[in-house]
Amino acid sequence: MSARRRVALPARILVVCTGAVLVWLALEALLDRDYDRPTHAVGAVLTTALVVPLVVVARRGLDRRPWAGLGLPSLRAGWRRLLLGMACWLLPAALGFALCLGLDWVEISVRTSAGDALRVAALLVVLVALKEALPEELVFRGYLQHNLATRLPAWQAVIGQAVVFTLFGFLIGAARSVDRLALFFVFALLLGAFRAATGDIWAGIGFHLAFQTVAQLFGDVGAVFDVTGSAVLGVVAMGAVPFSVGWLVVRRLYRDRLDWRAREPDPCAGAPLDRHGSGASPSG
Repeated sequence: MSARRRVALPARILVVCTGAVLVWLALEALLDRDYDRPTHAVGAVLTTALVVPLVVVARRGLDRRPWAGLGLPSLRAGWRRLLLGMACWLLPAALGFALCLGLDWVEISVRTSAGDALRVAALLVVLVALKEALPEELVFRGYLQHNLATRLPAWQAVIGQAVVFTLFGFLIGAARSVDRLALFFVFALLLGAFRAATGDIWAGIGFHLAFQTVAQLFGDVGAVFDVTGSAVLGVVAMGAVPFSVGWLVVRRLYRDRLDWRAREPDPCAGAPLDRHGSGASPSG
């Protein structure tokens, strides 16, 4: 990578985050119609097809640094953390579902056959991966959090990306109420903590994928379940239980690596690390 002076950090962040907002708004305007699966599929493919090149170009042209710093190694290297992230949501959420059903806080009935429900679930896994989990984690816990963490302690970088992610949710119309804003912020804090603990974004992708898939499956998008008490189900089984247990598990597994005061190195390609773990790099 070139050692030329980089674009200033605030400008780099502004460009990428503005680009992400414009991608989501443009696709929303382009595909603004009553929900159907083909439209959802087109939106999902286009989201990843636009966001990934945006981050690639920003990393090469604005950051002038290698892709590796963003925390998205190959699936071959990251599949265990992907599955860990999924398990950290799914297993506690299953307990939360059992609790809600056992205490009669929630009633769930199936509108269609079990086979249809499984087919919808499988399809949603792919659509959520392409429309939410991968592009959002790449932009906010990959690009944004990494860039913040080169200048700030890990805990400040986590909070910073959570604030920006919440603003993103507001700007694209996904978080306009107080409860939705709170969900976006807490969710982003958790995913940012996963990144800080594990060192990459695969666990966050897995957690995000599991949460969003099940939330859509039991909501209007999936349209295969009738749920009475959906608010309680969302807060307890999909939120409080898996969020808290999932973080406790990740923190326990990565306790020897997690350092809230650490900053991330961001060396040029091939640059040696100094004794503090940071590469020789130009300012900016």
